Amino acid sequence: MVSRTEEYVERVLSIVEQVPAGRVTTYGLIAEVVGSGPRLVGNVMATDGGGVPWWRVVRADGSLPPSHGDEARQAYLAEGTPLRASGRVDLSRAVWFPDDPLDEGATPTAAHRRG
Repeated sequence: MVSRTEEYVERVLSIVEQVPAGRVTTYGLIAEVVGSGPRLVGNVMATDGGGVPWWRVVRADGSLPPSHGDEARQAYLAEGTPLRASGRVDLSRAVWFPDDPLDEGATPTAAHRRG
């Protein structure tokens, strides 16, 4: 099991920094790349994600925790992120599949091949 080390935090934040404007990735997709679970990724984002484009990491249903909704929506509109009528991100049009920036020999996962 992966633990929340400084290296782990750096890997997660490095991935988030790569998400292009107008696109999003999910906690689960990042977790797949770094070999952990989505909750650990969420923990990193909650405690250390303020300096990266945190609004570009969403839940599997395209939503963010309610406490971040208004600020994130402004960022989505400014960046042209595809949204559904519900206000959630339209993952079918906006999803971005991450690579591990610290793993030079990384091979694409099944999720990457789908993208």
